[in-house]
Amino acid sequence: MVFEAAKKSDIPALAALRLAYLREDCGAIPPDQYARIAEGLPSYFQSRLNRDLFAFVCRDGDVLAGCCLLLVVRKPPSPAFVGGKTGTVLNVYTRPGYRKQGIAGELLRMLLKKAAALGLDRVELKATDAGYPLYRSLGFEEDASKYRPMKYVLLTEDAR
Repeated sequence: MVFEAAKKSDIPALAALRLAYLREDCGAIPPDQYARIAEGLPSYFQSRLNRDLFAFVCRDGDVLAGCCLLLVVRKPPSPAFVGGKTGTVLNVYTRPGYRKQGIAGELLRMLLKKAAALGLDRVELKATDAGYPLYRSLGFEEDASKYRPMKYVLLTEDAR
């Protein structure tokens, strides 16, 4: 198996892995939403890959066995991120037949090395129960904050 940064030629496979991840993470996705997501992924990856989105993959021949994404965001500097550059880990996914072989851990180590090379102040993620032990073993800590996570949804249910 080969571990490396994704290339533009990997975009169709990255989109497929993202869709597989979403199906497992979200369960049944309404067909119209699924179609919109599937349609939007290639252009998203095309415009962002190796600019502010970095993807790391594990290849087994012609198959991408797993991937993870690092989205880099510039924010106004603050005591929490003095340099103003943060990263968010997304889409840590290994195909079912390749799980429990250390693939996600190796991909995340590559991601963290890239984050350090980019001078990021911090890397954040939202952990599932299944991923929590791996993230802890790599040095991620729970983020205790006086702030409560919230969101405002701009699209109506019909538009999603």
